[in-house]
Amino acid sequence: MSDYSSKHADMKGNKIRPSWFRSLADSDKTLGWLFTLPFLILWAWWFLYPFIQSFVRSFQDANFAALDQAKFIGLENYVTILQDKEFFRALLHSLEIVVISIPIQTLLGLLLAILVNQKLKGKGIFRTVFFIPYITSQIAITTVFMMLFKQGTFLTKFFGALGFGNVTWFADTSYALLFVCILFIFQQAGFTMIVYLSGLQEIPKDLYEAGEIDGASKWNKFRYITVPFLKPITFFIVSVSTIAGFQIYDQIAAISRYGALGSPAGATSTVVTYFYQHGIRYMNIGYGSAAVVLFFMIIMLITYLQKKFLDEKE
Repeated sequence: MSDYSSKHADMKGNKIRPSWFRSLADSDKTLGWLFTLPFLILWAWWFLYPFIQSFVRSFQDANFAALDQAKFIGLENYVTILQDKEFFRALLHSLEIVVISIPIQTLLGLLLAILVNQKLKGKGIFRTVFFIPYITSQIAITTVFMMLFKQGTFLTKFFGALGFGNVTWFADTSYALLFVCILFIFQQAGFTMIVYLSGLQEIPKDLYEAGEIDGASKWNKFRYITVPFLKPITFFIVSVSTIAGFQIYDQIAAISRYGALGSPAGATSTVVTYFYQHGIRYMNIGYGSAAVVLFFMIIMLITYLQKKFLDEKE
């Protein structure tokens, strides 16, 4: 008889059925929920509750300074937003940032991961150097890049030789959004590298050795071994980076510090700056909340389409 059974038997040796509470307390599932509970409480308080509150406010005419006087107006906020050209301009800018930046930073991160995964001296230093921009203040990096991309600097002259204008990029309506994309790629590439690196190190080496025995080239090993194994990680990176791309704010705030948010002339306005302008600066929290709900729905739709696309590729 096991120790557990001996402890739950009467004097005649008959087995006593443990109570439901004891069974629940001994369950691994219960232990898992107990460890997860602190996170769930914080998540519900800081994210779920504010989102529900924003969803409710999106149907109200609510001023940030007088929330107790909010009035229910139905879908009026949503109708007004969908008729506002500035919203679609901001949405287009957000989409441009995502469409331009995500493929480049994903590919760059993968190449860096492959590089630092090789047997190189000092590869730990390279990993650190590539990852530092991701954990560095976005305002600080933006300020440095603003100094580097002023008219007449080495970088603007270099890009000028490639056909771009030798201008102050962040102050020019033609290049300001591209400047934001460069900032985003520079900062996100380190994160992408680290995540891909963890995936590369999980791929069984036996597969590469079998490929070499079969005469597979480096390209074929990358195409038929590395890429399929990294597909779930690629979906994770693209999803997280897409959300981060839509949420860009600090870089734009740094560029616009001496002018209106989204400067120059609205060339860097995004969905987030649109919400900030209307919900916070103009104190129309109902209208701003409607913009947030639409923003959330757009991100969910794009994430779903990405997942569907990757599933079809399999």
